Amino acid sequence: MDFLNRHIRVTFILPSVIFVIAMMIVPILYTSYLSLHIWSGSARRAPEFVGLSNYERLFTRDPRFGDAVARTFIFTGIAVGAELTLGLGIALLINGKFLGHNLVKTLILLPMVATPVAIGMAWLLLYEPNIGALNALLRALGLPPQDFLGSSSTALLWLAVVDIWQWTPLMALILLAGLAALPEEPYEAARVDGASAWQRFIHLTLPLLFPTIIAATLLRSIDALKTFDIIYTMTRGGPGFATETINTYGYIQAFEYFQLGQASSLLIVFFTLILGVSLFFIRFRRRWGTAL
Repeated sequence: MDFLNRHIRVTFILPSVIFVIAMMIVPILYTSYLSLHIWSGSARRAPEFVGLSNYERLFTRDPRFGDAVARTFIFTGIAVGAELTLGLGIALLINGKFLGHNLVKTLILLPMVATPVAIGMAWLLLYEPNIGALNALLRALGLPPQDFLGSSSTALLWLAVVDIWQWTPLMALILLAGLAALPEEPYEAARVDGASAWQRFIHLTLPLLFPTIIAATLLRSIDALKTFDIIYTMTRGGPGFATETINTYGYIQAFEYFQLGQASSLLIVFFTLILGVSLFFIRFRRRWGTAL
């Protein structure tokens, strides 16, 4: 008891620390172990050690892997870029006090309430080429209907639209909190000096808000890189492999082809990519903070 009393702060947080470490480290270690083996998931046949051959196959003999990586980053770039732009615009519009501002802030969060699978099914009906609402609107406007998810050249873009619709409110909420925390003194001084609203935005708002923008972009980039529900629900990686990302490809390898070793090596590479993206944003944010 004396030991616990002397280290009471550590004692309280230790169970949580152990739980978090176990939930992070154990899956990573087990996945790393499987990535060095060939295994179909059969209880009758133990995993067969093959060393780095799964990784060698990914990088030299698997054309779907490289394309999946490219699509993952294209999807993330389109989605996060649009969400950041729209989210910043929404945050600027609803920043401050106005009639019904609490109601507006609540309503813009509604797309985040539903689960991604439900949202995917709803948008799948909207995109439906024959009876979908979007094509009905195009016909009413005298425009030709579109095969939104049936074209390999545009399907990934229309999937990104769904992600943008769902997660732009989150970006707006984070940026709105950042705007609310900005100091008033620089703006008052700028108004006295005759700076226009655009000049205040460019020279004050953006530099002061930039750490928040980086943090929001990092959070959404990690989440967008891991997007699975919407893509698998709506296209399952099709047409062909046009919307197949690392996540969907790993799922197919593991649970449709039963190549658990190959899927594990793919996920380890995926984990490394996400870690690299995270470190890049963190280092960039620190450098920006030092420059300021």
